[in-house]
Amino acid sequence: MKTVKTMKLKKVTKTRAALTALALVVAPGVAVVGTATDAFAVTKISHATATQMFRQVGITWSSSGNCSDRNNPTCTSFEQLNLATAQGAQTLKRASGCALNITGGTETGHASGTYSHWNGYKLDYGKNTCITGYIKNNFSYIGLRGDGAPQYKSGSGNIYADEGNHWDVLYYNCGGC
Repeated sequence: MKTVKTMKLKKVTKTRAALTALALVVAPGVAVVGTATDAFAVTKISHATATQMFRQVGITWSSSGNCSDRNNPTCTSFEQLNLATAQGAQTLKRASGCALNITGGTETGHASGTYSHWNGYKLDYGKNTCITGYIKNNFSYIGLRGDGAPQYKSGSGNIYADEGNHWDVLYYNCGGC
């Protein structure tokens, strides 16, 4: 005779398997992290998937080391980037119409923390007049970050920090995609 606990466990296992299969059909090359009940679950993507998404809208990327190794701080990697972060970059490109060049992704060498580059929440963009004007004219100034960087908040809640020679962007979501 099956216990209620055993039947519930089997149901949860089947549900997780079905969700994983659905994710692979809907978005090949995308990994789902967490379970169906995790409120904080994020979808991670590969470097190849991210670069394909960026190419679709004309976003470029560069690195001082001309490489994409996640474990090399001179590279620009998108391995384990959050899907919402890549979509947020696409949203910024489409909304601003500005040239965007990503200079920092998920590679080692950035500050640590939950909402960090390493954890897939942040991208760095090279500064240009167009994107700086767009951010300052369309987002709300919210004060200085702990390190003195001026911060701007988009309507969707993403945070844009002016770090002098680049924009450090924290994506909590896709920015209205």
